Amino acid sequence: MPEITPDIARGLIALNERIDASKIPSSKLDETLNIATWNIRAFGANKRTEAAIYYIAEIIRQFDLVGIVELRENLKDLARVLEVLGPTWRALYSDSIRDKGGNWERVAYVYDNRAVAHTGFAAAPQPPRTKKGTEYIQDYTWWRTPYMASFRAGFFDLVVLTTHIRWGDSNEARTKELGTLAEWIELKQKSENREDTDLLVMGDFNIADDNMLQAITSHGLKIPKPLLEESFGTNLAKNKRYDQILHSPVFPELFTDEAGVLDFYAKDINPLFPGMDKRKFIDQLSDHFPLWIQIRTDDRVSRLTQLIQ
Repeated sequence: MPEITPDIARGLIALNERIDASKIPSSKLDETLNIATWNIRAFGANKRTEAAIYYIAEIIRQFDLVGIVELRENLKDLARVLEVLGPTWRALYSDSIRDKGGNWERVAYVYDNRAVAHTGFAAAPQPPRTKKGTEYIQDYTWWRTPYMASFRAGFFDLVVLTTHIRWGDSNEARTKELGTLAEWIELKQKSENREDTDLLVMGDFNIADDNMLQAITSHGLKIPKPLLEESFGTNLAKNKRYDQILHSPVFPELFTDEAGVLDFYAKDINPLFPGMDKRKFIDQLSDHFPLWIQIRTDDRVSRLTQLIQ
């Protein structure tokens, strides 16, 4: 682990002031989990300083489980962050999509093994196939394959699906991709052999209008109440909610009233990177804020239902 220099120490103090301003409640073992989704810009492609690695680790440390998008094929920076986080932190990640559409991206889950454990299931969802001649052909494809995994906190089980929806040059194509993902999730949830009823769907959906929001919620997914009640953006200007956390509403009572974004920018770059311009700041940290929510893991009704299953 690289040594913390005085400049990095000063930056961490400033960052923690911004973390405190975000009012993220502490999670309690076997009672609550803090879960976040974060688009870390070109993570593994942009050359990051030691300060940036410490800042990214400090931001991730505020949560128990983080779904990361824009992780690139090169995993060296992820390894650097995990080294700073310490031995109780784990990472689970997908393979990269090796073309321009997929942008050589992966999805990763970074989690504190003291609070939450991976329970074995991890998969890249596959769209349904139709037989054409002697071959089975997928009915549609996604530019970047989502990644889902199962986790447990105490007796509470949860499946999380994280995705990065295309931006592209067509709103119609983006809306269609959102709709097909929502349709696939609905089919998955109706399966008698699904891994668990509790499902979180999160990531960067690049939602820019009501039609896109309608597409992703057209097959039963809901935005948790605490995220509906707050008006904030996940971009640096805080005027766009590109990133989302949604759920399959089997146990809506699992959500606490706590949710929000972690604003590490605060419209002031100098305390973290003295003299740096905004473009370079974005390349060092990101142009997206982590979006987070707190869930309960001690709900008796859901626990007993899971035991029956």
